[in-house]
Amino acid sequence: MTASTQVKLKPGDTIGILGGGQLGRMLAMAAARLGLRCQVFSPDPDSPAFDVVMNATCAEYADVEALELFAGDVDVITYEFENVPAAAAMILAARRPVLPDRQILETTQDRLAEKDFVKRLGIGTADYADVTSAAGLRAAIARIGLPAVIKTRRFGYDGKGQAIIRDGDDPDRVWADLSTRSAILEAFIPFEREVSMIAARSADGHVECFDVTENEHRDHILKISRAPADISDALAAQARDIAESIASALNYVGVLAVEMFVVAGAGGPTLLVNEIAPRVHNSGHWTLDGASISQFEQHIRAIAGWPLGKPVRHGEVTMTNLIGDEINSYEQWLTVPGATVHLYGKGPPRPGRKMGHVTQVGTLPPKTT
Repeated sequence: MTASTQVKLKPGDTIGILGGGQLGRMLAMAAARLGLRCQVFSPDPDSPAFDVVMNATCAEYADVEALELFAGDVDVITYEFENVPAAAAMILAARRPVLPDRQILETTQDRLAEKDFVKRLGIGTADYADVTSAAGLRAAIARIGLPAVIKTRRFGYDGKGQAIIRDGDDPDRVWADLSTRSAILEAFIPFEREVSMIAARSADGHVECFDVTENEHRDHILKISRAPADISDALAAQARDIAESIASALNYVGVLAVEMFVVAGAGGPTLLVNEIAPRVHNSGHWTLDGASISQFEQHIRAIAGWPLGKPVRHGEVTMTNLIGDEINSYEQWLTVPGATVHLYGKGPPRPGRKMGHVTQVGTLPPKTT
């Protein structure tokens, strides 16, 4: 889809990270272990990623001068979130390599474009329809049926910008409450479980995948991830094939996550792609302590032009997000044998705000001869 930009960093070079949240923080920490420097660009003066880098730029993404100065200080640019304004990405890409390529954002920032892209690859998704008006929503409901999920085409995450429509709901009211001119209606999927695949692809096309992760959401926010997912080897292989196909079709460089539903079928369970995240992902946090290489180091290696690592899982791994006031229980987690606590250094907890996470690694079952 895009032309890969060949980058070859050496220790001491600098990576620019757009976004200063916990993902940016963990990317910078992974880079530091490899002898690479990072500079973070974020409009939020309280960005937790600022705490772990020597240099940071606190400015709006519309600040052209700040973007140009930032680009001049770094050797390659990446991002911790996919909603980077297109104009900012264009300014930066004219001056330094941006990886993953900014044109990929045009697909993944738009839920309709993303669904169309996946469908063109012959990969299954929920049935869907473009919706631009209340009348269009009624027509989409007539075709797809209820229950269904209405989502804004852009800027939705952790359940924001979406709603379930059930029999008896008023489509006109639902459309008005969504407050958008551009949405997508998706058929509601009665899934058996939600899983994700974290994959890394280098500029030369080499792909490495972590074990399939099983995810449990509460109030639309990821609460627990477990690796490996409780699925068959055949289904895990299918998940890897899907992630590799998507990464290759995008000519992707870096780490991406593919979220999928496991659904029952006449011939056994199958997979439907829900979303693509063109970045390191919350469901891959277990790799920090549960694998021989983390998703964050893997991403740094990919964008630096370094060889990817071969992920080896250390055991059965559980990652638990600390959300909102749950951060206040961090001392209790510190006393749990085998638990590793990661705190993000954010300000006061708020409902739905991810404040940290805990990983627990069990022992691998003995090998049979």
